[in-house]
Amino acid sequence: MKLTSVDELFTTEENRADSQREKVLDIPLSEISDFPSHPFNVKTDEAMLEMADSVKQYGVLVPSLVRPKSEGGYEMVAGHRRKKASELAGKETMPCIVRELDDDAATIIMVDSNLQRESILPSEKAFAYKMKLEAMKRQAGRPSKNSAQVGSNSFGKESREILAEQAGESRNQISRYIRLTSLLPSILEMVDEKEIAFNPAVEISYLSENEQQDLYNTIQSEDCTPSLSQAQRIKKFSQEGRLNADVIYSILTEEKPNQKERFHIQRDRIDRYFPKNFTEKQKEELVVQLLESWYKKRQREQQER
Repeated sequence: MKLTSVDELFTTEENRADSQREKVLDIPLSEISDFPSHPFNVKTDEAMLEMADSVKQYGVLVPSLVRPKSEGGYEMVAGHRRKKASELAGKETMPCIVRELDDDAATIIMVDSNLQRESILPSEKAFAYKMKLEAMKRQAGRPSKNSAQVGSNSFGKESREILAEQAGESRNQISRYIRLTSLLPSILEMVDEKEIAFNPAVEISYLSENEQQDLYNTIQSEDCTPSLSQAQRIKKFSQEGRLNADVIYSILTEEKPNQKERFHIQRDRIDRYFPKNFTEKQKEELVVQLLESWYKKRQREQQER
């Protein structure tokens, strides 16, 4: 038999309800760590700088969501961009809601809060869907107080089907995005940069790591990317155990229908002029800028004659 404590006897129902209510606390940024394997990039781009200016003037208007860590401090669940903006604005603390969450519930909230963003890279969506689906499957296997986060499975729906409904995607599209997590980081970066289209990338994801590396090397050396039909043929050769670097080269260098004539420069002739961390897109943009400057200079010289 549980006896009522003295404190409980002299505490009103309102006081007890208030003690259970979540509160917004100002928490030092130094005590908040990022969510493990956070799949969404937090870039210091123009939009982030604008957010930092807003935080500098008005503060963080919408509190972030954190959960307490067993070893002390807090882990960010929703609000990574607000934290970055606060750091750039020179703030030492930020308003947060502290909530007790298990790993799966925290993962689902983290993904859902970030999927509301306007611009999401294919790689971000791929790893986010994978993380959320795995969390949903674990929750479906062990119902808990957090199971309401993913809805009920009592109607016989699979986790993938529920995720598809929540994300506004088809089940197949969810699966195709998750396939992208099997790509080499170098190839996945090309998908994010729109150098390789989504559908060919899904086909490429079925290749082994060594086969993907051979494909990437050929893409770089020959300055070409696979069409959907080429990616499907490469995948078929792989499944038959007949794919090698020569086959990849043969397929990628064949002339495509309606292909425009392309201008090629040997990579080893120009790579030494770029920083090692430059992407292909950055190299292309710099080359075009230099050509534009050269062209304008020639025009001025001709006008002065």
